[in-house]
Amino acid sequence: MVFASTSSQLIEPTALGLYCAAGDFYIDPWRRVDRALVTHAHSDHARPGMSSYLTAQSGVGVLRERVGDQAKIEGISFGKELKIGDVSVSFHPAGHLLGSGQIRVEHKGEVWVVTGDYKNAPDASCEAFTPVRCHTLITESTFGLPVYKWPAPEVVFAEINRWWRRNQAEGRTSVLFAYALGKAQRVLCGIDPEIGPIGVHGAVDRMLPHYRSAGRPIPPTVKADADSKELLKGKGIIIAPGSAQNTPWIRKFAPYSLAFASGWMQVRGPRRRRALDQGFVLSDHVDWQGILDTIDASQAQRIGVTHGYAAPLIRWLKEERGLEAYEVPTRFVGESQEESDSEKEAKDS
Repeated sequence: MVFASTSSQLIEPTALGLYCAAGDFYIDPWRRVDRALVTHAHSDHARPGMSSYLTAQSGVGVLRERVGDQAKIEGISFGKELKIGDVSVSFHPAGHLLGSGQIRVEHKGEVWVVTGDYKNAPDASCEAFTPVRCHTLITESTFGLPVYKWPAPEVVFAEINRWWRRNQAEGRTSVLFAYALGKAQRVLCGIDPEIGPIGVHGAVDRMLPHYRSAGRPIPPTVKADADSKELLKGKGIIIAPGSAQNTPWIRKFAPYSLAFASGWMQVRGPRRRRALDQGFVLSDHVDWQGILDTIDASQAQRIGVTHGYAAPLIRWLKEERGLEAYEVPTRFVGESQEESDSEKEAKDS
């Protein structure tokens, strides 16, 4: 059965964020609101200062790390329905990071799904993406161009392991930059801990208890600092946010080889600008084909596109698929242009 297009606007973009009037709540708002439904804990989706938050149960811990200990946060199990106003709401795994969820909203038989950030590649560090059928799908398009086609994760991890072994043989510390929440934990679950000691930057370290308590296979790690530098130098791998590059902290572990794990490594520019020795194509966002597969699986006939290469994807969906497609803005005139987590991942986090 194909879900037919409808004419109503159950979820609309506003100056505060995506708003559902029937439930009187916002999804990933970027200004203070009374009720925020949060897809995941990255800073461009989860901002401090909301009166209340609702997120997937397994993401409560990392969300609290981002918005503060005093925040009013309610967790809900994946798949459980909750009545808010006149709508039914449920969260479904998005595969982006621990506790990341697509948000399904149903009102009078009409179903909308907001994906948030997502990927459908296998990842031991978080819950696997689950397609959700709907009438209208609002999808991210961070890497919404055909040039973005991800290699198999096991191939990338084998490349990382070979790079680590080569550096170890040459007496260099392997420093791998990765986004501190999500990507870093995915890397930790994918590399071979038998090669040598594993160090983590403090920004990565504070997220690990949440992953370990959720039963994710994080290997033993040490905090990379002055006390552990002799253990790590020339033998270990250190996972750190990109902001650690060119800081006094990193110089403790010289000589080192620098690499970055990101979907942006698919093209040469970001690697060249960062003066990296190695780039690994590993993204926690879906690639072009993954977006198309997700749209097919949803059976939606109306597609909202946000966060990224919206215009090319919209044009393709209209011309090649005959779908109703439109852009869902995430910034409005007068709004500060805060960087998305994908932009930070490419530059300095």
